[in-house]
Amino acid sequence: MESPIEVVRRFCAAWADNIGAAELAAFFTDDAIYHNIPMAPVTGRAAIANNIAKFIRPGAPGIEAIQFRVIHIAANGPIVMTERVDVFKLPDKSFELPVMGIFEVSDAKIRAWRDYFDMHQFTSRMG
Repeated sequence: MESPIEVVRRFCAAWADNIGAAELAAFFTDDAIYHNIPMAPVTGRAAIANNIAKFIRPGAPGIEAIQFRVIHIAANGPIVMTERVDVFKLPDKSFELPVMGIFEVSDAKIRAWRDYFDMHQFTSRMG
């Protein structure tokens, strides 16, 4: 079985592969919680897939692609911490956003994912 850090590494790499929301959500447990800390949490694999699908969509003002560049990654048992730069590709520009992510992994699935970032920085770069 994959270690928690291997699961998170594979999940972060999958974002650059342009796979669909359902494939990204398959990394999660059925009752997982995804929380972008400036926003309300999303609970359950189906809701997470729906959230990702609404977030990444072609055409303005949608985000066409996201790449997670992992700067540092560390694990303590089932808890994995990532320091990342998320690269967002929009129809007419790209921008980078520093992010700190915390993942809780259980049986090779993500049970909780919390990302911490500056919402003002994100919205101002979205335009």
